[in-house]
Amino acid sequence: MPAFTNLYRHGFARVAAFAPRVHLADPEANACTLIALARQAHKAHAAVALFPELSITGYSVDDLHHQSVLLDQAEAAAARVIKASTGLRPLIFFGCALRSSGLVFNCALSVQNGQLLGVIPKSFLPNYREFHEKRWFADAESRLEDTIRVGEHTAPFSADLLFEALDTPNLIVHAEICEDFWAPIPPSLHGALAGATVMVNLSASNAAIGKARERAALCDAQSRRTRGAYLFSAAGSGESTTDLAWDGQLLAYEQGEMLAEGPRFLNDDASLYADVDLDRIVGERARQSAWRDQVAREAGRLRNYARIGFTLGWDKNAEIALKRAIERFPFVPNDAARLDEDCFEACNIQVQGLVQRLRATGLKTAVIGVSGGLDSTQALIVTAHAFDRLELDRTGIIAVTLPGFASSDITRDQALALITGLGVTHREIDIRPACERMLDDIGHPYSEGVNRYDVTFENVQAGLRTDYLFRLANHEDGLVIGTGDLSELALGWCTYGVGDHMSHYNVNAGVAKTLIRHLIGWSARRGTYGPEVSKALLAVLDTRISPELIPGTDGGIQSTEAVIGPYSFNDFFLHYVVRHGFNPAKIAFLAETAWCDLNAGGWPDHVWAQDRRAFTRTDILNGLGIFTRRFFGSSQFKRSASPNGPKLTPAGALSPRGDWRMPSDSTAKLWREAVDRLDRELGQPRKKSAAPPQV
Repeated sequence: MPAFTNLYRHGFARVAAFAPRVHLADPEANACTLIALARQAHKAHAAVALFPELSITGYSVDDLHHQSVLLDQAEAAAARVIKASTGLRPLIFFGCALRSSGLVFNCALSVQNGQLLGVIPKSFLPNYREFHEKRWFADAESRLEDTIRVGEHTAPFSADLLFEALDTPNLIVHAEICEDFWAPIPPSLHGALAGATVMVNLSASNAAIGKARERAALCDAQSRRTRGAYLFSAAGSGESTTDLAWDGQLLAYEQGEMLAEGPRFLNDDASLYADVDLDRIVGERARQSAWRDQVAREAGRLRNYARIGFTLGWDKNAEIALKRAIERFPFVPNDAARLDEDCFEACNIQVQGLVQRLRATGLKTAVIGVSGGLDSTQALIVTAHAFDRLELDRTGIIAVTLPGFASSDITRDQALALITGLGVTHREIDIRPACERMLDDIGHPYSEGVNRYDVTFENVQAGLRTDYLFRLANHEDGLVIGTGDLSELALGWCTYGVGDHMSHYNVNAGVAKTLIRHLIGWSARRGTYGPEVSKALLAVLDTRISPELIPGTDGGIQSTEAVIGPYSFNDFFLHYVVRHGFNPAKIAFLAETAWCDLNAGGWPDHVWAQDRRAFTRTDILNGLGIFTRRFFGSSQFKRSASPNGPKLTPAGALSPRGDWRMPSDSTAKLWREAVDRLDRELGQPRKKSAAPPQV
């Protein structure tokens, strides 16, 4: 098995793009440059190396494309590149003008390890403004032969070629050339439908004001539409500036996400490296019914594609670290402007969901349990927004504090500050007498003076709190607003039935715990409800996450994360399990990349100091073990009976009516065994967590 730290083991492939300094009409010099850069790509463990259009001669040689001396030398230089690729791992794409049946074609040559694998002629030739390619070249539809010869090598000659790495699952590459990309239906669309996961574009594309943005927008759009990766290389320094200039733009996108961009306007060679997540691409396509339907509709055309296999020959013991940035908080964007936008969207989705439910029921009263913690705080804010939008008096919101055996003065004070500041109605119901009666009725040792703080002790409190809320809602003709979040539901960290698991409508159902913190911070910064409420919101953010069901020691309060692990971890695991379906080894690899180095990648300003920490490999495997047992082994029955609530993020929700369906009585055996195998392979002394109780 490949080394754990080898990115290729985990479904990634490194791609490289270059914009070499061009030597106009000097194929030998260009071949030397290209070979040197291909060797750099090999040393960098790249699987694909992309060069610009007509990179053997330079794009801007104009009518010299019809000079036999130049064409002869270009073919000889191309043959030299093929020979020099012997022993090099990357699949190399470079541009060269080639002759076939008396016609000249603008071609992309696919070369790997001393072999010419295929030649792709350009499909769409620009013949407007500064481009006059039909003056020199024939398009792909004009070819009369199915093969073409370059030096001693003969290879397939077609625009319908795919190149598949036989020892790297899901690495299938399609190539198109410059203007093909601007066509109404680019060839890469059909290439992707035929199975290509990585699309490459050999381009010339001169520089002009705004054109870099246009190319980036096209790469973004094409990577989204193909649900794949798109790699772009434009001609740079050395091309003729008689009438045009060239910037050497290099871009790598994956499903609408920019992975990397190269420097522009260099006087020398420019380069770009990016790590593409092939598993993500294949998984996303498998989940999209529209993708499958389109493949079926295009089946006749797609069967014409020829797959050409090649072997990269990886050293499985090589440690190839991932260079791709992995966000530590997948539910929270790093970019501050986007975070502000996402918080606006999330809050308004929650509010709109509740507004519609109140309208549909005709109810004008909402009942919500307010603890002074994160979840109930966000739910209370959302409820206040909804009442404002419906022009209902906020006194119709009944905010209930329900002190139990472990309730603290700190959280109660925070709850009261929010309730007072928002102008909602406050009720307090001390649940301790009812809890003592129930514990006595069921014969629990606590009723005899024994401090047994077990699951029964906790759930008697959680259940009675919710029971009171429902009966109060009956009494007041109101709606119980749920507070439990997405992360808690994923882990089964909620009391089933008449407990915090249940409500009439749960506004937090689609919100991960890590995002809730930022939603509250966003509301505090905006100051919508005045400085006192903002102060209370910030105090909530500084409070330990706790169910407050078991009395703490030494004056402290019960810690949720001490039992189930940090929410930063659990949300990370949740994202990659539900959104992408990745296996435990890959998730652990991504977590190690994101979390093991405190200083790697930097921390956005909006991440709180207490969340800025590093985790060891042992921490990661311990956390993954806990998550696996809880998510796959014991919590689905709670998710199968979850109340209504809005989905917020593309990462999904856990409603059985939407994004996530699994048997409630399934087993976690496969996932647990996968984590155990990883433990043994890496020699990590992972703690064996007990299966969580079915409550």
